[in-house]
Amino acid sequence: MTDEPPLRRRPAESRTGNDAPHPPSTRPEPEAAGTAPTADGPVPLTAPRDGTPQPAATPDELADVVARFAAGTGPVALDAERASGYRYSQRAYLVQLRRAGAGTALIDPLPLPDLSALDTVIGEAEWVLHAASQDLPCLAEVGLRPRRLFDTELAARLAGFERVGLAALTEQLLGFSLEKHHSAADWSSRPLPESWLTYAALDVEMLIDLRDALDEELTRQGKSAWAAEEFAALVRTGARPPKVRAEPWRRTSGIHRVRGARAQARVRSLWYARDQIAARRDAAPGRVLPDSAIVAAAELDPKDEKTLLTLPGFGGRSVRRLARTWLAALDDARQLPDDALPVPPTVEGPPPPHRWAERDPVAAARLARCREVVVGVAGAHRLPPENLITPDSIRRLAWVPPEEVTEATVAETLRGLNARDWQITLLLPALAEALTDPPSTV
Repeated sequence: MTDEPPLRRRPAESRTGNDAPHPPSTRPEPEAAGTAPTADGPVPLTAPRDGTPQPAATPDELADVVARFAAGTGPVALDAERASGYRYSQRAYLVQLRRAGAGTALIDPLPLPDLSALDTVIGEAEWVLHAASQDLPCLAEVGLRPRRLFDTELAARLAGFERVGLAALTEQLLGFSLEKHHSAADWSSRPLPESWLTYAALDVEMLIDLRDALDEELTRQGKSAWAAEEFAALVRTGARPPKVRAEPWRRTSGIHRVRGARAQARVRSLWYARDQIAARRDAAPGRVLPDSAIVAAAELDPKDEKTLLTLPGFGGRSVRRLARTWLAALDDARQLPDDALPVPPTVEGPPPPHRWAERDPVAAARLARCREVVVGVAGAHRLPPENLITPDSIRRLAWVPPEEVTEATVAETLRGLNARDWQITLLLPALAEALTDPPSTV
């Protein structure tokens, strides 16, 4: 449990079913949130209990935050705000923390890009984040790397909650409602409005209380050890940046409509031209040129500016200013020799499942049996199937099972696919049985 006195909680509606997660027995009093109680339903949480802090933006202000959090006790709640949809990078533009004895702190990482001093004083504490995999890479960029963590979203999934967003869980388990209307804001803008800072501070206000409620529920369901394995895996791998795709242009929205290698070369050429501009401007690629415009130009292949600017997505002033760039990219694709055109990508691992029956009916039957096992075990333990085992792992296992199918060889294969021990324990021996092909009747 944490060292910070929790906000007292108000009663919530009970969930049905003996195995449904039971909310904790205490609930917040409306006065603790600084708001008047509502006649029924959750209490709106509109202001942090200690007020909205101003972001630390100087070395002296950061040193004060470091001293406060060094003197604090218990877990540390953390969050980060990015500018997805506005900026090319996924860096943090605001870091929020809360700890018992330290209160809440906001830090502006633009003038303070190195927070390793803070990491030193909180590094051994348990860090509490919601959807940690989203924030760990950008926190690592500023020098913050957890040694232990508790992910409230992942904990909620393991506990069988259907709604696992921060606002939904805070409302259901703690009796407070959080507004999420600034979640898609441009956090790279300066100065940050006071209402945004309040929103950011509230994102960590209840995290430790929420952690305690979910920890209690995981313990009640006998899933604490499962969660510990998942959290440890996040610590090991969560801070890694996403893998760079070999051909990222193939993920252009609507590319399925583009027929022919030459037209796909136009998509590729426009995509890389846009990406260079977006990186240089530190702007989200879609704000430079939308995917729909790339697809339209690839389909029509305009040869002059007048024709190009009639296409959907090319009407904006900033896009029109780059007309020569887009036309040059299209011309580059036009000049490519045939042997330089895109070819179908080499698929690593098994083919798409809808092709299994045609290519290997025996493997398709194995996959169906394995999926049935996963769905059944997940349902029995109130888990989302994808949290019990990744769909890709099951596909790879069913496509190329161990040469000799035994519980030991299946377990070894799953470990090679990064499955955790608790997942393997739940799935064996039923998965080994599902992988055993019935005798041929031919």
